[in-house]
Amino acid sequence: MTTAPPKKTWLARFVLLAALWGSSFLFMRMGAQEFGALPTAGLRVAIAALFLLPLLLVRSLGPQLVQHWKKILFIGVFNSALPFACFSFALLSISTGLSAILNATVPLFGALVAWAWLKDRPSGSRIVGLVLGFVGVALLAWDKASFKPDAAGLSSGWAVLACLLACLSYGISASYTKRYLGGLPSLVTATGSQLGATLALALPTWWLWPQHTPSGSAWLALLALGVLCTGLAYILFFWLIENVGPARSLTVTFVVPVFALIYGAVFLHETVSGWTLLCAAIIVCGTALSANLIRLRR
Repeated sequence: MTTAPPKKTWLARFVLLAALWGSSFLFMRMGAQEFGALPTAGLRVAIAALFLLPLLLVRSLGPQLVQHWKKILFIGVFNSALPFACFSFALLSISTGLSAILNATVPLFGALVAWAWLKDRPSGSRIVGLVLGFVGVALLAWDKASFKPDAAGLSSGWAVLACLLACLSYGISASYTKRYLGGLPSLVTATGSQLGATLALALPTWWLWPQHTPSGSAWLALLALGVLCTGLAYILFFWLIENVGPARSLTVTFVVPVFALIYGAVFLHETVSGWTLLCAAIIVCGTALSANLIRLRR
């Protein structure tokens, strides 16, 4: 019987995880501006895989990775390769804060996919949350999304859709993991998924590698993105799941946009409108309801 860690211990790791994931949008933007969207995603997962693989081998978990390699590599496509590429593309034309707010809809898509695929029908409160969350997304997109291309040929409308596609991809991978990889050590799934994502993005990364030499700051951003925001963040997240439970760990999704907004304002001088904050509050409330973290009283 394991003893629950002190509140200060898990709370410090919780805040650190939110800070790391919040900074990932800043680092993705810095990397994508010089490397491009797909090379940024490809380097991120490759660095994360190199960071996690030795930890996997030290814990003698290699045989389990080999045993389930097909399913784990498949997870890598939907849990890392596709969403990382989508967010890197989106950050070329929208702010880090907006992308982080849209990322908070992951539990909404997770609930929808689980409903359609696993027949996990949500309760009345969760259905209200789904509707409320997507209303918030629609209001935010109505204000921010435009399909008119800018000088670089990009548009915020496609960027918003790319973020939502990434969230849907996360939802698919969550249901797939629950159905086919239940009980497998988290480090095995994390490491294998990064290896799978690296394989999936290897050819696009090589094909779209920038002709100019990226700056040192861009390389440092990708190094931080791979080691801190992916490798270390996975370790923290799975530690929280094991020690304080998945429901409490999931609430980190709501704190991530706070850090992303702060980083964007401080380092990129991004501004945040009152409308954006209102839509973010609607999305967070809807997501909390859909994830069953709060319930409506009857």
